Amino acid sequence: MASFPGSLNEQDIGKAKFIGELSVPVAPFDQKSGRETWTVAFAPDGSYFAWSQGHRIVRLVPWSKCLTKFSTSHSSEGTNPAGGHQDGDECRVPPAAVEPCNHTIDCGDIVWGLAFGSSVPEKQSRCVNIEWHRFKFGQDQLLLATGLNNGRIKIWDVYTGKLLLNLMDHTDIVRDLTFAPDGSLMLVSASRDKTLRVWDLKDDGNMVKVLRGHQSWVYCSAFSPDSSTLCSVGAGKAVFLWNMDDYSLVRKLEGHHNDVVSCEFSPDGALLVTASYDTRVIVWDPYKGTILLEQGHLFPPPSPIFAGGANDRWVRSVSFCHDGLHIASIADDRLLRFWSIEEKAPQAIAGLASGLSCAFSTDGTVLAAGTRDGSVLFWACPRSTPPLQHLCRMALRRLMSTQQVEALVIPTPLCDYLAYRVL
Repeated sequence: MASFPGSLNEQDIGKAKFIGELSVPVAPFDQKSGRETWTVAFAPDGSYFAWSQGHRIVRLVPWSKCLTKFSTSHSSEGTNPAGGHQDGDECRVPPAAVEPCNHTIDCGDIVWGLAFGSSVPEKQSRCVNIEWHRFKFGQDQLLLATGLNNGRIKIWDVYTGKLLLNLMDHTDIVRDLTFAPDGSLMLVSASRDKTLRVWDLKDDGNMVKVLRGHQSWVYCSAFSPDSSTLCSVGAGKAVFLWNMDDYSLVRKLEGHHNDVVSCEFSPDGALLVTASYDTRVIVWDPYKGTILLEQGHLFPPPSPIFAGGANDRWVRSVSFCHDGLHIASIADDRLLRFWSIEEKAPQAIAGLASGLSCAFSTDGTVLAAGTRDGSVLFWACPRSTPPLQHLCRMALRRLMSTQQVEALVIPTPLCDYLAYRVL
């Protein structure tokens, strides 16, 4: 049985509602390694869901069709609610002409990272030569970036399934990918070659900058909502914050005791959440580098010297819900946890064997979790009506840093609330 803080036990915690599953065909070779779902991703507009099925394959399915299948099927376990799509079943016409189609993409090597990106035409490229480009990305275009085992990054057109770009510069596995949310089509890749690389897809995928500073593998990176800051995490307890205007290192966050493998900003950019093999999830104030909340997966927590030992509590992935109130984490203790940012104990849990990755849907109502066997399972996020004061806080924090909030002439309790020091 899982252990929880104080007198709290598993029976005192709500059970997360299971919605459905996307499974993969079982073949003899599937029993080998390489079929893990290292990444799951939702398109920014909520139109598509993608997951790295292992063995070079990425599946793209229309999210609305998945939800319809889930809502009409009461026994989805072991089935493919997306409709059992086969290789070669492609949609080759513009998205305006037909409904979104399933796609199966063979990337040529094991897929580790996935990221959706969409273009905003008025967002100018940062490149110097803008007179001519081989590719012109339009407003109605949705891209999928895939990071591969051989160090390459392939860019695909989601609507047609066609390969657009093949980016080659990393010398080891591309573990994670993230697009700037401002529509500029700036892409950041995190690799086991200890670097992050910044690519400008509006400049035909040319590499803009190499970010160096990590002493070992880089596991994950995430943009702040305004695209001004990048967080990168990796082996050796590393949590780095980068200024993406001049590509400089802003600060290193210290608090984890083992490799940090996952990170994400809150929707207003006021909070940063990181997950580590030290069995903890930490919520930070990224502006000041301070720890606001620790959510533990092993109680009592291990001492720093033993953190991340053979205790089956490594945290594999963390995701921030779009309501700004909930966080989901996946750990090796075979549990998926939903947390409230106001509590140190989970709000809801669910059994999940061999979980590796997770992501919330665009509207924050569903969590997708990828597993080692190549399948994806879905749960409903605990629902609550955000209080008006929280909505006001999020609206304010999208525009103001912690330092700016502290400079306001307001009562101390209100300042603490706006700075998330009262959770």
